[in-house]
Amino acid sequence: MDFLTSKRFITTALVFLVVLNAGLLGVLWWQNTHGPFRDSLISSHELNRHLSFTAQLGLTEAQALSFRNLRQEHFRKVAPEMQAIAKLKTQLINESLNTKPDSKKIAILADSIGTNQAAIERELALHFKALAQACTPEQRNSLKKVLERFATRRFFGRDEHWEKNQRHGRGEYITPPAVGEPR
Repeated sequence: MDFLTSKRFITTALVFLVVLNAGLLGVLWWQNTHGPFRDSLISSHELNRHLSFTAQLGLTEAQALSFRNLRQEHFRKVAPEMQAIAKLKTQLINESLNTKPDSKKIAILADSIGTNQAAIERELALHFKALAQACTPEQRNSLKKVLERFATRRFFGRDEHWEKNQRHGRGEYITPPAVGEPR
């Protein structure tokens, strides 16, 4: 009984618990940044997207495998362009935030981003062509609808959501009356 209440035992136990907690936190950090858990999250997200795409088009197993391979090949081809765009955008932001931004350099960076984006769009068109070749004529119609919805979602999705809220009376911005106007 005297041993469990001694200062030496309590200090040793606390040090042991602190080291154990630090070790566990280190393991959790490592798993989230390097471990297979992170890869499985990415894989499950890709799998869910792939399964929904497969269901919408009614693809066979062979077609689904072909689609997966075509998508992986496409992303591998455009990865260098995407990385180049990210670097150029960083340079563009840095130049824009300088105390005296160089407008010529900004224009050159923007043109370079556009050139890389055009290369990505060309590659995307070839990718869509390859996907269409793996489909039956009926599936091509469905593919066209899916791709159109996907391609326009980024540009029109937010506006359509805002317009829908406007129609239902949510999210309205009411301008204040001008001076002298009744409220």
